[in-house]
Amino acid sequence: MNAPQRYERFVLPEGTKKASYERDTKIINAASFTIEREDHTVGNVLRMQLHRDANVLFAGYKLPHPLQYKVIVRVHTTSQSSPMQAYNQAINDLDKELSCLKNAIEYPEASVGSTLVLSWETRLW
Repeated sequence: MNAPQRYERFVLPEGTKKASYERDTKIINAASFTIEREDHTVGNVLRMQLHRDANVLFAGYKLPHPLQYKVIVRVHTTSQSSPMQAYNQAINDLDKELSCLKNAIEYPEASVGSTLVLSWETRLW
């Protein structure tokens, strides 16, 4: 069978960086971030978080090929921010939200009436 081994989808080969940055030479304040061994889940969540930033003009992602296990995220920002700043802020914001969600699941009695519910409600619309 010509199918790749399943572990190739998520095991990072030795010497390979998890994420890389490439500045766009044609568009000012634009860049591409390549995230190895990820799929639509990470790409879409990161894209949505980037769209929440007022300084981001464009954020999108693509999977180059079904047998290439990487996501390419493109970001274009205003002159007040750089793509790297927007990307790092999006990652940090997602980390905070996921930590909040994890705490709400692990300790449901402590999260009643917390800002987690308000945070999710305001960001859905």
